Amino acid sequence: MIELIDSERCTRCNICIRVCPTDVFEQVPGAPPKIARQDVCQTCFMCEIHCPDDAMYVAPLREPAPAGSIHRDLTHLKANGYLGSYRHRLGWGDGLQPPTTDEQLLELATVGPRLLDQPESDVKPKVIG
Repeated sequence: MIELIDSERCTRCNICIRVCPTDVFEQVPGAPPKIARQDVCQTCFMCEIHCPDDAMYVAPLREPAPAGSIHRDLTHLKANGYLGSYRHRLGWGDGLQPPTTDEQLLELATVGPRLLDQPESDVKPKVIG
């Protein structure tokens, strides 16, 4: 589920608004888009995948993260490389390669569920490469 947009990284390109299949975002003049309808987010990661600035974080959750969760802690997410990490695992970005082996594809498909099985303090993104 979409949890946050980093206002420092966001360049207001509004690509996320255009690619979201469920109309989660609202455009805000002179500011980053607003997560206006989080409850309709399908956790499809389209916004994070298409964000050229790695300004978005979609948590591998079906419901909004609870207050105090690391999934809502921007400082933690930035320090540990979570913003845009799914996009990078797909191979989107300068100098990156998409997964090419069955093992890499399996890793990509199972990273979300594995994150949920770990204590939040142990959660680290895995970059395939």
